[in-house]
Parts: sequence; structure tokens; C-alpha cells
Amino acid sequence: MVEKILFVSLALLALSILIALYRIIKGPSMPDRAVALDMIGVNLISAIAIISIVLKTRAFLEAILILGILAFISTIAISKYIERGVIIERKSDN
Repeated sequence: MVEKILFVSLALLALSILIALYRIIKGPSMPDRAVALDMIGVNLISAIAIISIVLKTRAFLEAILILGILAFISTIAISKYIERGVIIERKSDN
């Protein structure tokens, strides 16, 4: 019973990722695309955690941590680009 629930949740997460991918492609604005990209990161982390539970292993925990860090950094970079137009600010020599 628990495995069936886990597989259904994996299917729903995959559907959610596809919907977010559509929002990234057809999004009306850049903030919508940034939120959809962050949503894909969170859903991937959840899917990897469910796969780890199904396979009864802890081997994927490092991948979850790395993906979480990368998703956070990419969200910060995209929001900074939307706000200021650049990601890395450089001081110019005048």
C-alpha cells in the first residue's frame, strides 16, 4: 500500500514538473519563470527523496543536499538579474 502511494506521488511530481516546464517556456514574465524554475528544483528534491525511500537507501541524500544548494543559489542569481540586470557587479576604475 505504501509503495503504491509513493509511486502515485512520483507520478504527480512528474506532472507538476511538466506543468512548471510549460510555465518556464510560456511564462508571461520573468518572475513567473523564476518561480517555476524554483518549483522544479523543489519537486526534483522531493522526487529524489521518494526514490530513496522506495529503494531503501541513503545513497541519494548527498544529491538532495547538492540539488537544494544549487536550486537556492540559482533562485538568488535569477532574482538578482531580474532586479538589477546583472548577476556579478564589478567596480569600475574611474
